[in-house]
Amino acid sequence: QVQLVESGGGLVQAGGSLRLSCAASEGSFNRRTLGWFRQAPGKEREFVAQINWIGDSTLYADSVKGRFIITRDNAKSTVYLGMNSLKPEDTAVYYCTCTQMGGSSYDYWGQGTQVTVSS
Repeated sequence: QVQLVESGGGLVQAGGSLRLSCAASEGSFNRRTLGWFRQAPGKEREFVAQINWIGDSTLYADSVKGRFIITRDNAKSTVYLGMNSLKPEDTAVYYCTCTQMGGSSYDYWGQGTQVTVSS
């Protein structure tokens, strides 16, 4: 069982930067793939980025590629999402997620953190 807690959201102007954090309040991130998803008002939840448990393989949605970077610190059981050159269309609730140990489906989700980008 893993409990995920996100932080770092807020209001930022277009072109600005934010860094989201997600920590495991219970459990650990060992052997788990970690990911970030987002959901904008009136839209379905969409994939943003993921990182494997070793941290040497990442994947990004085309919409954020080159602007966002996902990293992890297994010793701290924390995953980060660095967001640069933010756009108003990045406005959404951002969710942290992880798989079961050695698994491939996202089974655990955080409560989400709001990111609002003003134009």
